Amino acid sequence: MKKLSAFLFLIFLSSCQVTETININSDGSGNIELYSLRDENSMVQIGRHFTADKFIDTAFVFRDYIKKYQETFVRFNKADQDLFTEHSNVKMQIKVDPIQVENFNRVAVDFKKIEQVPNVYESLGLANSLKENYPISKKSYKINYTFDGTTFKRNLVITDLDKLNQDVKMVEERKKMYAKYKLVQSYTLHYNFPRKIKSVSNEKAILSADKKTLSIEFQLSDCYQNPEITNLEVVLEQKDFQ
Repeated sequence: MKKLSAFLFLIFLSSCQVTETININSDGSGNIELYSLRDENSMVQIGRHFTADKFIDTAFVFRDYIKKYQETFVRFNKADQDLFTEHSNVKMQIKVDPIQVENFNRVAVDFKKIEQVPNVYESLGLANSLKENYPISKKSYKINYTFDGTTFKRNLVITDLDKLNQDVKMVEERKKMYAKYKLVQSYTLHYNFPRKIKSVSNEKAILSADKKTLSIEFQLSDCYQNPEITNLEVVLEQKDFQ
């Protein structure tokens, strides 16, 4: 299973566009979506063609998975069961279209307070663990979000340094291997706020005309090697001035 996870990690790194979108309302509620699209042109360059022959478009809510695989759920220890339950409201979609040559997954969840958002980067992996009855493989990091009405913070914390170092080593090897190709491997943060943005900690942030939306694009490989570069602080104006 570790070999399979590493293989999927490298394919993901070599050919993916990832977008994390957050919408925050004036009362602090909102939603977060993680969208991952496999870039087929990049896959062709590295010799991996689209091989799926079956159309798949499945969508589900995690709590329905817990009910569906209840016999498997009860076999996990209490800590793992609590982790599954933490993701109960997460909605997921997986689509593979061999005709349109499209392959993506979408993970999303609504929140009343962004501090309550689970680690959506683990949701699909947890769903697979529950379905296939194999041990949970956690990320090497956890992302904490906070919003007090004026200041928004995205704070990525390293939780498994050994695993991070393993990932970094694999990324370095792949970057050398694929250096001659022009691969699409972007990672974008796209955030919408209820009021105008006063300041952003990352100077590469691009603001919309109304200054309520920001976008920042990174190289996906850079994020794997140094995930803390995605940390962010956004301060909103107290009120909009016309």
